[in-house]
Amino acid sequence: MTTRDRLFALAVVTVWGLNFVVIDWGLPGVPPLVFVTMRFILVVLPAVFFVPRPTGRWQDIALVGLLLSVGQFGLLYSSLAAGMPPGLASLVLQIQAAFTVVFAAVVLREIPGRRQLAGVGLGLLGLAIVALGRGGSVPLGALALCVGAAASWAGGNIAVRRLPGVSGLSLTVWSGLVVPVPIFALALLIDGPVAVGQALTHLSLPSLLSTAYTALLASLFGYGVWNSLLGRHRAAEVAPYSLLVPVVGMSAALVFRGERPSILALLGGALLVAGVAVTTLRRAPAPVVIAGK
Repeated sequence: MTTRDRLFALAVVTVWGLNFVVIDWGLPGVPPLVFVTMRFILVVLPAVFFVPRPTGRWQDIALVGLLLSVGQFGLLYSSLAAGMPPGLASLVLQIQAAFTVVFAAVVLREIPGRRQLAGVGLGLLGLAIVALGRGGSVPLGALALCVGAAASWAGGNIAVRRLPGVSGLSLTVWSGLVVPVPIFALALLIDGPVAVGQALTHLSLPSLLSTAYTALLASLFGYGVWNSLLGRHRAAEVAPYSLLVPVVGMSAALVFRGERPSILALLGGALLVAGVAVTTLRRAPAPVVIAGK
């Protein structure tokens, strides 16, 4: 990779790592599912008129949107709203790599090798230690929602396998078409029309800026640059940069939110990231599915 492309990769993981703190900053006063709706309206419009439609069946594109966007972000935003610290969320979400291996074995009959199994084991052990070391400030329900978001992301990775060779940017935009309506309907059902209406008519500046960041930078810029790098370089050269996302996320949470993880959470996080590295990184070139926050 050239120095320029390394800087682009670092820019993307920095944007994705900061994304967790930015979401948490914009959430107060807005129901989480309304916040997701706002994000994906901005992801889709006006980009859908300029980004080519990905090749593939509509039902496969829709499935990606339901899993990678409705499921992952609906659960992640709900987790943060329920009290999940953003730095810890950036870490726990990486367990998706282990879930992807398990789901691929069950759904696609892809038998994992010993290296992958070791990575899955390390990741799950790390997650268990993080759960034990979460402390009283992290509600168990919030942690469960974050793990659910990681599982939904992993399911989305399997769904993406039905669409080989598709641009990540075009898939992000067009699969996003299925997000706003069901997410907004869930918001009305869970929070009620009065709370939703109150939030939409009293949007704060942090909520608006957070929405712009997550849609324009985290989704459109992040996917566009990341997939451009994957198109020019071996996946084994690009993929390791994604391991920096929780490092940036936890550092940003410490600086901007004063989040100080426990020793057990740090130990579990180190094992979780090690498990992700063992599971995803290979010596030989291989296709890697990476999704941003």
